[in-house]
Amino acid sequence: IYDLLGRISGPKGVVRQTEFFLYTKNDRETLDRCRALGHAYPECTGWIRAVKGDFRLVKEAGLAESGMLTSSSDYHIFHKLKFKSRRECMDSYCEVVDAALEAGVRPRCHLEDVTRADIDGFVLPFVDRLMEMSRGVPEQQTVKIRLCDTMGFGISYPGARLPRSIPKLIYKLNRECGVPSDRLEWHGHNDFHKVHANAATAWLYGCDFVNTTVFGFGERTGNPPLEGAVFEYIALKGDLSGIDTAAITELADYMRSIGLPIPDNYPFAGRAFNVTRAGIHAGGLRQDERIYNIFDTTALLNRPPRVAITDKSGADGVAHWVNEFFGLKGGERISKIKVAKLARWVIDQYEVEGRLTAISDTELEAKTRELMPDFWQKFK
Repeated sequence: IYDLLGRISGPKGVVRQTEFFLYTKNDRETLDRCRALGHAYPECTGWIRAVKGDFRLVKEAGLAESGMLTSSSDYHIFHKLKFKSRRECMDSYCEVVDAALEAGVRPRCHLEDVTRADIDGFVLPFVDRLMEMSRGVPEQQTVKIRLCDTMGFGISYPGARLPRSIPKLIYKLNRECGVPSDRLEWHGHNDFHKVHANAATAWLYGCDFVNTTVFGFGERTGNPPLEGAVFEYIALKGDLSGIDTAAITELADYMRSIGLPIPDNYPFAGRAFNVTRAGIHAGGLRQDERIYNIFDTTALLNRPPRVAITDKSGADGVAHWVNEFFGLKGGERISKIKVAKLARWVIDQYEVEGRLTAISDTELEAKTRELMPDFWQKFK
């Protein structure tokens, strides 16, 4: 996975960092093995709770940067962490940050549950202290801030109120606390189906970094999907920025091989993300791929557009399937007239046999051999 992330990142470090849990032997060994590969990007960083005793894990790992859990909502401060006051909580967090700075490690403070926090009463005063603590250290050690939308309550709408407003959160940290954009991160969750749009909103309003996971894998409903952020980044920047987009397909194949389910219709990575089932769409694909394909998926993802054969496919869909399955180009490609027998067999499967499922490539291949023997001999 780390090798493929390096290819997706490219020489400019679009995938800038990756984060390792430091509490288990297996995770620490994984960190060591990834660093041993020698990739410039993604940079390896850690994650700990904001507990002074846990900081030894960062020092033992020899990391230049580590995230630390600095939960910001009253739900966490009083009901989870059992602090007696916000002041006690803030002081405790700052002790760990101070320990990191003294050890030469860059602290990244994760403001957990920030979209349910008291922004003026806790978040801004805490961030002000962090900025003050950063003034006397080298630039590469200054504190970073991660805005964690832990329950997915963040919204992008203009005019929305704090603490849920993503634009206002970023504006206040930028303008009132003086946190530079390159020290701000957004960390979203997909509980309300807003995770990718919210991450893009954070970018547009002045947050340089968004946290993502491979195919949105994550707690409960997941986090912003890496591949979605990659194509959003390309669209916003206007070029590939050195990203190897084909590695996304290889990453999907690998994740499936180790048991991670990826829905067939999942954007950019599902087995059928660029497969059309409607005959009228298949006809458009046969005339010009650009009509019904989102972009050149062959060039960017090594995934040529395909059609699934159902009762909705028609002769156009069958012709397109034959052309793509046999890899026919230019003058070799056949029209729907030449697949009339095969198209009739498809229709009979549904109208006569009462079939309900799509017809597999294996079935169609066998039927092509039976009904179009001359064609089969020439192009098999």
